[in-house]
Amino acid sequence: MLLTLTTTHRPATDLGFLLRKHPERHQSFDVGFGTAHVLYPEATEERCMAALILDIDPIALVRGRPGRGGGGEGGLLTQYVNDRPYAASSFLSVALSRVFGSAMGGRSEARGELAAQAIPLVARIVPLDCRGGLDFAVRLFAPLGYEVGGSVVLDRRGEPSRYWDVSVSGTVPLAQLLTHLYVLIPVLDDEKHYWVGEDEIEKLLRKGEGWLPQHPERELITRRYLKHGRRLTHLALERLTELDDAAAPDDDDSAAPALEAIEKPLRLNDQRMARVVEVLREAGARSVLDLGCGAGRLIRELLAERQFERIVGVDAATRDLEMARDRLRLDRLPERQRDRVTLLQGALTYRDKRLAGFDAAAVVEVIEHIDPPLLDAFAEALFGAARPKTIVLTTPNVEYNARFEALHGKELRHSDHRFEWTRAEFEAWARAGAERFGYAVRFEDIGEADPVLGPPTQMGVFTCS
Repeated sequence: MLLTLTTTHRPATDLGFLLRKHPERHQSFDVGFGTAHVLYPEATEERCMAALILDIDPIALVRGRPGRGGGGEGGLLTQYVNDRPYAASSFLSVALSRVFGSAMGGRSEARGELAAQAIPLVARIVPLDCRGGLDFAVRLFAPLGYEVGGSVVLDRRGEPSRYWDVSVSGTVPLAQLLTHLYVLIPVLDDEKHYWVGEDEIEKLLRKGEGWLPQHPERELITRRYLKHGRRLTHLALERLTELDDAAAPDDDDSAAPALEAIEKPLRLNDQRMARVVEVLREAGARSVLDLGCGAGRLIRELLAERQFERIVGVDAATRDLEMARDRLRLDRLPERQRDRVTLLQGALTYRDKRLAGFDAAAVVEVIEHIDPPLLDAFAEALFGAARPKTIVLTTPNVEYNARFEALHGKELRHSDHRFEWTRAEFEAWARAGAERFGYAVRFEDIGEADPVLGPPTQMGVFTCS
């Protein structure tokens, strides 16, 4: 089985420092169930490719004793002829952790700063027994900000086989890509070559930290990763739910108390909600998406307007959705009112067919919570796939933060903000997205603007025919 990692980061040969494998040498590693070879088919300043070739000894697998734990040596194979030694699977994941363990951990003595940097990367896996086809690979990797491509492998008769040649590309830190591959390759294959016990739950939680609790397919990932063991899957999902809830904001406005204290004197949240509703009303929208709906503040405002006949709130955090359900008292509303509202769990960086066909979408103080490498996936999902006629998007103006004494010199308004844009940065991103996806965009201030620093909140209104 073959895995290649390619980058066009300049100088591209820095990939060798990150992987801690020299581009001019062919290295081999005993991984217990075979030999892993690392070599570089291409290594220039402009483009560098590292190849991991895993050569498994199928006879040793059959004769060996059953393994228990993360790197068991096989033994579970009951016949000499099958696809396990040749198709990408948990064997490849184990080899990744053993051969590229330092890179997966984000460690690089020679290029420490680069290890944490997002760089353009393409991983190619072949052959992969992708149970569910290429669409399933997209469901796993797209929410994480990757583009997925591939083609079916033909058998010796020239007919399509069950195997795929899959590529996963994105601009991310190398450690992040390796970790995602480590978890998701056996999920795609829907099998593991070793015995799975409770230690696998800890491994999954450790490798899934920061992304799995919010992944829209977390239940399916967990079930497949744990070989469909009901008890283990139940325990793991309970832990993931706890992690998801722990990451959710504590107050009922989905804005941290510290952020509320900073902005409350200006009544910014009230001004934002009022203006967003006004813009949606002026656009003539009847069906509205509230993306990143949190505890349902905007939904409550929309429900008060008869014009909005269909309102769908979307959030990755189950706890926020439960808070929204309580705040809106959905179980107590008259049936006609209740039928106007739907709450969905989903990731905003994921193409979701459920979100297509709406008149408008509101993205209120949400985009700054998205990791910058995932902004392209967010734009694809919103402007490209969902494609509402009107999009109203608000975000803080970082320049105005100098006016907030409560920040005590901190650059961002909240610790969960991945970034905050200046006016020029926001307009550049918005204009580029509008041009790419065929929207027009105009900008508005929300809150009283400082003559030098601008408004506390900036808003873009995107429209398409």
